[in-house]
Amino acid sequence: MASAKKTILSESESIAKLVAFLDDNFVKTVEIIFNSNGRLVVTGIGKSAIIAQKIVATLNSTGTPSLFLHASEAIHGDLGMVQPGDVVICISKSGNSPEIKVLVPLLKRFGNKLIAITGNTTSFLGKEADFVLNTYVETEACPINLAPTNSTTAQLVMGDAIAVCLMEMKNFTAEDFAKYHPGGALGKKLLLRVGDMLDATHRPVVAPDSSVKSAIHEISEKRLGVTAVIENEKVIGIITDGDIRRMLNKTENISGLTAQDIMTKNPKTIKSTDMVSDALNILEDFSITQLVVVDNGDYKGVIHLHDILKEGIV
Repeated sequence: MASAKKTILSESESIAKLVAFLDDNFVKTVEIIFNSNGRLVVTGIGKSAIIAQKIVATLNSTGTPSLFLHASEAIHGDLGMVQPGDVVICISKSGNSPEIKVLVPLLKRFGNKLIAITGNTTSFLGKEADFVLNTYVETEACPINLAPTNSTTAQLVMGDAIAVCLMEMKNFTAEDFAKYHPGGALGKKLLLRVGDMLDATHRPVVAPDSSVKSAIHEISEKRLGVTAVIENEKVIGIITDGDIRRMLNKTENISGLTAQDIMTKNPKTIKSTDMVSDALNILEDFSITQLVVVDNGDYKGVIHLHDILKEGIV
């Protein structure tokens, strides 16, 4: 436990110190990437290469076209990935790795803007880069001060800082984020609308003067646990399974009762264009299981909590 706490505190302190290293190099880096007509190429070697891949993934998912270039593979053919107009970020703690020393002059020859993320600003990489982002750490969290821990965390955080700045400059919205995350629970939460889940063949409806027996039959047939009560094409109430049970507990003779006698007035509604995630929030806030879907006063159907849960939206 003591070792875990020491590691976390060591890394958090290293990250906090990055704030003092931020200067005009960071501002110009973000501006160059933002104004570039090309892509952002992120390269590195060893553990820095793994960090580079994560930064690329974050940038791509937030609207900045990026690709990963392994520094050692670059000098064996993959350098063809770099095109005129691309901006290159090279990540290296020491800035003096043999692969970096070979790659940097080649990138400079191509004329691409080169940004260094390094813990050694006076290194070969630091001196050759157009702009340098300082990720210096005093020590690693590793007890023998060898395994990249604090240094790779610092690199990752610097990449996140770039990505977030670019998001803000692009006015990147949740809708934009959804375009790049269409799959899985996240995609459904961001993209799925109430209308996408409605089944037009299961739209429970009864009139206000319908018998209670008719209401029960409609609820059972449509299997949504509810029916809307419609008058003049408008929803004036709903009858749920719970309404039926409460009625049976209070009334011996139901033959004279109609739908409007037992319905719940002013039910909670939602539009078909609203997000399913918004529907889920309403259901949870009011501890109910169904929502009536109404567009401009027109009844469209019912969305049920169970259907939402089946979609994996939680």
